[in-house]
Amino acid sequence: MKALWPRSLLWRTFILLAALVLLTTVGWFEIFRSFEREPRARQISQNLVSVVNLTRTALITSQPDKRRDLLSEIAEREGIQVYPSEPGEHVVPLPDRPILRLVSETVRRELGPDTRLAIERNGQAGLWVSFHIDDDEYWVRVPRERIERQIALRWLGWGALALVLSLLAAYFLVSRVNRPLRALAQAAGAIGKGKFPDPVPESGPEEIRTLSHAFNQMLQDLARLDADRALILAGVSHDLRTPLSRLRLGLEMSGADPHLREGMTADIEEMDRTINQFLDFARSDGGETQQSADLAAIAAEVAEHYRRRGKSVATELSGVPRLALQALSMRRVVQNLIDNALRYGERDVSVAVRAEDGAVVLEVADRGPGIPAAEVERLKQPFTRLEVARSDKGGAGLGLAIVERVVRAHRGSFELLAREGGGLLARIRLPS
Repeated sequence: MKALWPRSLLWRTFILLAALVLLTTVGWFEIFRSFEREPRARQISQNLVSVVNLTRTALITSQPDKRRDLLSEIAEREGIQVYPSEPGEHVVPLPDRPILRLVSETVRRELGPDTRLAIERNGQAGLWVSFHIDDDEYWVRVPRERIERQIALRWLGWGALALVLSLLAAYFLVSRVNRPLRALAQAAGAIGKGKFPDPVPESGPEEIRTLSHAFNQMLQDLARLDADRALILAGVSHDLRTPLSRLRLGLEMSGADPHLREGMTADIEEMDRTINQFLDFARSDGGETQQSADLAAIAAEVAEHYRRRGKSVATELSGVPRLALQALSMRRVVQNLIDNALRYGERDVSVAVRAEDGAVVLEVADRGPGIPAAEVERLKQPFTRLEVARSDKGGAGLGLAIVERVVRAHRGSFELLAREGGGLLARIRLPS
């Protein structure tokens, strides 16, 4: 049952409103039938009584030798047939329905308590009413179509049209209320993934407008908080560069043991790389204008830089259309992805750029331990690191966050996928 019940607010509310409309329609129909039953039964009874009385009177007052012709003319003109009662005849009484019970009671009250009514006699359908002339009993057969009311198809059509219009109006009203709620849900989901969506429209009922306004205010506060955090990181990182430079200079002039000096130099370089990540994170959203650039050329230049330093980075670059890019930011993206691949994968690091389905795709692959699918979105957040194999190599936990920020600013998508045969595949897709 849970699988059949829709999960969205739109369809749940629409189904409830549709059920309410249907139940209301059925209720009004039953009310109409209840109030209309007695007048209709009275009308049917009066018609039957009039037919029986006129027929009986005509038979009594007519000349005996002309009664057969009279009965034939009545049957031909009015469809009313008169038969004498016969011994052993098969009679089917009226069904036990409220309106027919009222008809029977009224007819017997007018024609006498010994009046019989039937729905079928000797296999012939119709509405049969008995009457007496002296000691003889006769049956009058009245065609049912003369008594029963036929519901015109056009009225059924108008009723169906009214019901469809009511359901369409209900769907329209529910969708108007659901639209801003859906926009809020999508925006909240984007915030949960570390993105900053556009403000939602503040429209609709007053309660929805108030909720949208509060959400937009929260969005502004989060953006301001993120900007302040980036500014603080940039300031602290900049202030740390000077003491690090003094430490490096003092270490070179200290004459310390070469092994000790080598270890301390490596620590200072690691601190310097961390500071550079802080500065890159602080700069990843601001300042640089977009210019027409070739992503394949940027990837080739960065890969060549690593090869000159003795790192093995394979490339598979094809011609792609030029894009409006922040070139320095995109260069940092490629550098961060290659740094991660070399740090954690160490071998079979490759960079590929190609055009695909109206987009330009950049892929950086390695043969490292990979990332569990459940941890992918969390690792795109600032200062988050994996607790297992890919987390024992140092770093500040900002590399993937910088990539996510820059790609989002270019209206692209960033995915971390399991590589076939083992390892990690970082894929960026930018609209062309």
